[in-house]
Amino acid sequence: MSQFNITFGLGIVETVMFSTMSTLPCCVFLFINGTMLFTLRSKSVFRETSRYVLLYNLLFADTVLLVQGQLLYIIAACRVMLTYPVCGVLTMLSSLTTVISPLTLVVMSLERYVAVCYPLRHATIITIRNTGLAIVVVWAFSSLNVLIRVLLLLDFPFEDLQSLQMKEFCSTENMLLGTMSDDYNKVFTYFLFILACVAIISSYIGVVVAARSASTDKASVRKARNTLLLHLVQLGLSLSSAIYNPLLIVISKVLHKIVLVRIQIVVYVCVVIFPRCLSAFIYGIRDQTIRPIFICHLCCQLKLSVIAAKAVVSVQDLWKAS
Repeated sequence: MSQFNITFGLGIVETVMFSTMSTLPCCVFLFINGTMLFTLRSKSVFRETSRYVLLYNLLFADTVLLVQGQLLYIIAACRVMLTYPVCGVLTMLSSLTTVISPLTLVVMSLERYVAVCYPLRHATIITIRNTGLAIVVVWAFSSLNVLIRVLLLLDFPFEDLQSLQMKEFCSTENMLLGTMSDDYNKVFTYFLFILACVAIISSYIGVVVAARSASTDKASVRKARNTLLLHLVQLGLSLSSAIYNPLLIVISKVLHKIVLVRIQIVVYVCVVIFPRCLSAFIYGIRDQTIRPIFICHLCCQLKLSVIAAKAVVSVQDLWKAS
């Protein structure tokens, strides 16, 4: 989560309270994301439409990142120190999915741009085959980033360490061993988000220019423009989750550590956990094709959860009675 000791100076009651405050919304968002992922695989229209395939890829990456981030949080809250190899695997998985999200947003923005500006060619350009190829490129680019990070990590002289046991909590920042790894992380992060911002803003400008054409469907343009703005908000939230650790380091020079820990946990929920569920909310509520099916599946799963909970209580009561 970060290089600060998240349990430093906190009592058991306060630690449990803050852990619950982060774990509970995480479980709720995982439930919502899981329902949306199931919805996107339940109908052929979703599996055969490019923007829904891209949405599935985005949600999958966000869900994996949410699970991985919460796992590291729980490990740190339990004061468990991992070894460098185990922490390296977890953080490299985080690096992989962190890059996939903004790149997928770029592809989704370009798809909306083509749909509005080139409506007659949209069906020939944005095909399932081309969409699958774009997803492969996104994963390949993300994997290349992970490979470079691993090579930089292997350059660190681990043989000089007395033990592979970490002295800090496992986090991406604590795995940036050496100045080269740190510099590469900063340069790549800046490059990634500048590239994504330029692509999304350019798509938005193209849609706005297309709106002036008399032959363009105004309702379609307005919807695409709003979608691109939401993509820009999603990208901004992803950027804020990438820079909030350095921000906390700056704040730590002013605030007391206990106050910093409390602020850090609140920021973690708002900036890291919440954005990972934003895509499900945006498309689950705004998209008229997904909304009725998503709500139906969500309600059905809630009913099944309630029935299962009642069944567990009934079994416990019978066990006590016997």
